[in-house]
Amino acid sequence: MASGRILIVEDRDSLRRMLQRALAQEGYTVEPAADALSGVRLVEGQDFDLVLTDLKLPDGSGLAVLAASRAAQPRVPVVVLTGYGTVATAVEAMKLGAFDFLEKPVAIDDLYRLIERAVGEHREPAETAVFHAPGAPPIVGRHTRLRTAVRLLERVAVTESTVLLTGESGTGKELFARSLHALSPRRGGPFVALNCAAIPETLLENELFGHEKGAFTGADRRQPGRFESAEGGTLFLDEIGELPLGVQGKVLRALEERTYERVGGGRTHKADVRLIAATNRDLEAMVRDGEIRSDLFFRLNVFPIELPALRDRASDIPLLARHLLGEIARRHRTEPPRLEEDAADILSAEPWPGNVRELANVLERAVILAEGPVLRAADLRGLLRPLAPAGERERLRQALVEADGDKKKAADLLGMSYRALLRKVKEHDLEGVPRYRE
Repeated sequence: MASGRILIVEDRDSLRRMLQRALAQEGYTVEPAADALSGVRLVEGQDFDLVLTDLKLPDGSGLAVLAASRAAQPRVPVVVLTGYGTVATAVEAMKLGAFDFLEKPVAIDDLYRLIERAVGEHREPAETAVFHAPGAPPIVGRHTRLRTAVRLLERVAVTESTVLLTGESGTGKELFARSLHALSPRRGGPFVALNCAAIPETLLENELFGHEKGAFTGADRRQPGRFESAEGGTLFLDEIGELPLGVQGKVLRALEERTYERVGGGRTHKADVRLIAATNRDLEAMVRDGEIRSDLFFRLNVFPIELPALRDRASDIPLLARHLLGEIARRHRTEPPRLEEDAADILSAEPWPGNVRELANVLERAVILAEGPVLRAADLRGLLRPLAPAGERERLRQALVEADGDKKKAADLLGMSYRALLRKVKEHDLEGVPRYRE
């Protein structure tokens, strides 16, 4: 028999009684509420293992119950019930911290499974906070914002919808893309990735769509593009904001009409791919500035998932660091050093502008330099650049100094992409450092 206390906030008497009876039969203790105000009072005055709330209530929104629960009992999962046409609002509720949503009419078996999973995750120890799709690298962490992103991933993976992954460089967007593919009906097909920022603008169209023999000087044979290579599978376009305007229209056509032509060819080919795009830029601002076509943006932004920066889930850093140490040690065929609490503390206090990628770089240097089976704070301090009150700007400046002005090397040191570094150098007015300024 299941156990736990559940709050049900639902204004329809028949549905509320049915849910209360069904959950009580499973062994749960159920507290009912018929409106948002009663629900808020209960979550503020009593302890629960799960809150189940309708989104549309007579005296307000279930979002008020969600907010009260998150404030009073941050780790308690909240599941929202949605009616027809309110799924978009339910997704927004998940971004605000809801565990998941369930559409009406409620299928009791689905409700049982969802509650069992939610309550189980609420009670599990931090060490088990790993999401691992078969055939994809694990996603490590238990912070609410990361878990929300993972649950959105699970929801959309089984569909054919275009997904837009947003977040800073190094937050794990390719990791999420690979998990989306691994959980999708296309998992038997290829997963093809292309970093749009790594290809010169003049070559991007050819890289995406391929070319025919004789299309240009040196084209001595037909060359397939990434759309063709990904046929029947998933195409992941990283740093989609770097697509030049001239290519954006062709990508839009491939998304809308599911067709394309190779460079130098007139034959139309079918684009049988599921597209996942990623960006660390504000695409809406780029639309306003004329850098991104609005019609392409709306085609890409079908199902956005925001990945949190590492500094915004600092509580995950010790767990993530220990996982990364194990991966790094296996790669170097050595035993992973044990991360002491003082070392975990100083890692958690870092701002990590390069996010997980930068953390992994620091830990790899630590594994190589380790002189014993334990990593202490003293072993890491020399690998961390000291922070001045300027924070990110000082970290960037010191990386540029260490790289003697070589921006590609500085980007590697920080664990971020070259173009992301160029934007941050411009943002913090660091052009010319260290050779001509400071």
